[in-house]
Amino acid sequence: MRITRREFCQRSATLALAAALLTTTALPPFVTQALAADAIPPADLMKPDALPEMSMGNDKATVTVIEYASMTCPHCAHFQEATFPELKKRYIDTGKVRYIFREFPLDALAAAAFMLARCAGEKDSTRYFALVDTMFRQQRTWAVEKPIPPLMAIAKQAGFSEQSFNACLANQKMLDGIESIRQRAVDQFKVQSTPTFFINGTPYAGAMEIDEFSKLIDAQLKS
Repeated sequence: MRITRREFCQRSATLALAAALLTTTALPPFVTQALAADAIPPADLMKPDALPEMSMGNDKATVTVIEYASMTCPHCAHFQEATFPELKKRYIDTGKVRYIFREFPLDALAAAAFMLARCAGEKDSTRYFALVDTMFRQQRTWAVEKPIPPLMAIAKQAGFSEQSFNACLANQKMLDGIESIRQRAVDQFKVQSTPTFFINGTPYAGAMEIDEFSKLIDAQLKS
């Protein structure tokens, strides 16, 4: 369902409370497996969307990893803290993998967090990734019943003023762009949950640990 500006404003408090309840639930074990959907041709996955791609690593790497995530998803936060640092160290920083992060907000609060990250990284993608990392690591502090004060506090540390914070969250074009990314993932790539990864076009669901990720990436590097 499309996230409209009106819905964004009206549902923030309710959705934030739901997100807070999620973050207090212990993470159940995930069984990572290839999804039932067939592999997606890389050319289809890489077609431009409404907003610039947020990526890191070697553009000419033989392996491309795409992650679809929601900022209020506790499993995504767990992946960011437990797996991503080592993934970056082993594969992204060494030029073996190009990593692309795509927004898949599960609710209006996640959309708001992504909007702030997009505004922060408008001219420098490293600021986008820095704010995404901070928000995942502090998810329990802002995915709460009254999210605006803690979100604003995090945003101010990233260089926002109250004025720029409010202006960012009022940017309908950016909200529509994030929704376009999410909707294409649903319609064309059959993404149903977060996090979902595509490794050279093959989809996998679940917050993988580094050993699982390494097996999949190494197999692609050897092929």
